[in-house]
Amino acid sequence: MKVGALLTSAGINIGLCILFLSFYSVLRKQPQNVKVYFGRRIAEQHKRLRGAFILERFVPSPSWIVRSLQCTEDEILSTAGLDAVVFNRVLVFSIRIFSLAAILCLFGVLPLNYFGQDMQHEQIPSASLETFTIGNMKEKSIWLWVHCVVLYIISGVACFLLYMEYKHIARLRLLHLVRTTTNRSQFTVLVRGIPKSTHESFNSAVESFFTSYHAPSYLSHQVVYKVGKLQKIVTGAKKVYRKFKHFKGTTVDQTCRSVTYRCCLCGVSSNSFQLLPTEEQEREKPCVKNSNLNLPAEECAAAFVFFKTRYAALIVSKILQTSNPMKWVTSLAPEPKDMYWSNLWLPYKQLWIRRIATLLGSIVFMFIFLVPVTFIQGLTQLEQLQQRLPFLKGLLKGKIMTQLVTGYLPSVILQIFLYTVPPTMMMFATLEGPISHSERKKSACCKVLYFTIWNVFFVNVLSGSAINQLNALSRPKDIPMELARAIPLQATFFTTYVLTSGWASLSSEVMQLFGLIWNFVRKYILRMKEDSDFILSFPYHTELPKVLLFGLLGFTCSVLAPLILPFLLLYFFLAYIVYRNQFINVYCTRYETGGLYWPIAYNATIFSLVLTQIICLGVFGLKESPVAAGFTVPLIIITLLFNQYCRMRLLPLFGTFPAQVLIDMDREDEQSGRMDEIHEGLHAAYCQSTDTESADDISLERVQAVSTTDEDGSGSSGEPRGKESVGQPVSDLSHPTLKGLPVERLRRAVRSLGFMIRLQKRGVSA
Repeated sequence: MKVGALLTSAGINIGLCILFLSFYSVLRKQPQNVKVYFGRRIAEQHKRLRGAFILERFVPSPSWIVRSLQCTEDEILSTAGLDAVVFNRVLVFSIRIFSLAAILCLFGVLPLNYFGQDMQHEQIPSASLETFTIGNMKEKSIWLWVHCVVLYIISGVACFLLYMEYKHIARLRLLHLVRTTTNRSQFTVLVRGIPKSTHESFNSAVESFFTSYHAPSYLSHQVVYKVGKLQKIVTGAKKVYRKFKHFKGTTVDQTCRSVTYRCCLCGVSSNSFQLLPTEEQEREKPCVKNSNLNLPAEECAAAFVFFKTRYAALIVSKILQTSNPMKWVTSLAPEPKDMYWSNLWLPYKQLWIRRIATLLGSIVFMFIFLVPVTFIQGLTQLEQLQQRLPFLKGLLKGKIMTQLVTGYLPSVILQIFLYTVPPTMMMFATLEGPISHSERKKSACCKVLYFTIWNVFFVNVLSGSAINQLNALSRPKDIPMELARAIPLQATFFTTYVLTSGWASLSSEVMQLFGLIWNFVRKYILRMKEDSDFILSFPYHTELPKVLLFGLLGFTCSVLAPLILPFLLLYFFLAYIVYRNQFINVYCTRYETGGLYWPIAYNATIFSLVLTQIICLGVFGLKESPVAAGFTVPLIIITLLFNQYCRMRLLPLFGTFPAQVLIDMDREDEQSGRMDEIHEGLHAAYCQSTDTESADDISLERVQAVSTTDEDGSGSSGEPRGKESVGQPVSDLSHPTLKGLPVERLRRAVRSLGFMIRLQKRGVSA
């Protein structure tokens, strides 16, 4: 690839980036987009933005960049949680290490690579990008020691920064634990694999077991019931119930006049309808005592066991309960809002089969993905492409078309195929049977990371340098040497991939294209009211693997092909601004892992460092430089020893909680009198139908019905009031002041909600 092709790709992506950021700075000021770009803040403050005409709304401005940079880490921690801080620290680490690498490599390594051969250099736009890589160095060159010294400096500084970040995040994790004094999950143990007995129920078995073996610390328990359909009804009723929030303290007309309210798609107008009076609503609500509806609750082989102290719950969750490890399996329960209830009903003995099946499915999906990757790499090699497709020779004679095909098109096509990866891996992660939403997302994050490193890096390198040599994958011993030969040749593709997948994806992220389109369709086509459930959570399983992949590309190409570093560094700077803005304004944190994404980022960085050193060792061997190769071997050993020290010193803090901290928290709660209050709220926290009502919901008694009549004494529908047709089916009509709320379905949902509330009260009183 020529430098001109790289500049073409850079120009296209820079133009798209500036265009999207300008659009964003204008669209974020429009009142109709407030739910898209300020979803988290609107959800917390419950405010609406007035649509006054201000000229400033239509002028691009960098104010959001300034606000993003002024935001402190404490603000991110309080608004978005510890996982957001971890993601932000990964970006800070990347900016620091690659700023140093860019200075060293651009001013120390790049000139040596460019003048490594005694040759007549062309003008830079016409020069091949391979002349800027280590492949342009002569064999047995005395200047290869510079590359070795730069590799030492980058590795040493990276290890130092990693250690400092590890300590900082571990301290924040302990601080996060201490601050969450009312977290019920710290007192709760999830028990699975309860043995089935013919003479006693699961409820009795749990009580008998824990009163026998953990009597001093055992408090109570709650068996998990298989009530999936009931849970869906409750969740749906809650969403409908929220529609009445803005009617707090207001009145609603009993009847409405006929209107010509038309749908934007089909043009059908709605008829008026009547709201039921409050007395009739109360009369038609089903009563539990008189209801003939039978809802059998099937017990599952799982239960929540509550303990008197945090320390007791931790001890029980970490030890084997019986001689059979597949029975009475204990673990600390996730937070109530993080529970993935449907997977609790899965038999524990099935989980290992599910994990093996998802692993095999992921591997098969990886190999299926080889087909598009191999095709894409063919676009970067014009000679082989013209040999396989002769009809393209005439089309590829143009300079602009050649630069477009080799410099921009391959990375765009690869990015399109990669959009299918996160949903697929999320499906695999769900099939594994995780018990929490955060665990499912973390599992999907690992799968996406492995997939992208394999397909974007290894497959592109090993198959891209020679399309017909895919058998290199079947010789593991030769892979390091193949990487040493191929990475300098494929560095140009990785550079364009950073431009396409990096810069353009950040522009798409800040624009929120999906949310913007859905917001337009919902408001102006479907005519739906604002929905608070529209607010999204941050997709760690897609964004963190992307950042870590770019870190891998930066480390492996820093010494071998340093021309990628300016583009990569600009990506990290832009990502730092964009993601901080998204955490502050857009995404809402419903659950988190407590910083458990950091070990994933740390392991990926150590892997990148060791892989870079192994590749450099192979390159020094190919260039016949025994001094540089000999000094690289101790560097690999030192990096592995550093990794082992961090795993012994800091990693255990991310696997469990220190007993010292938990005991101090228990003593403080007992002295302050909070312990009894915490114990009283344990059952309600893990009730399977707690979603029926929240503190923010408003009871329907506050919505008063006011009857109004037309001049002729009848309702607005043209019929006398109180004469509702019984035999005629009632269609789903929409009130002109409640756009998008189907009347009959709303009525049924409210009735179901009343039934659910009574069912819950009966369960609590029992």
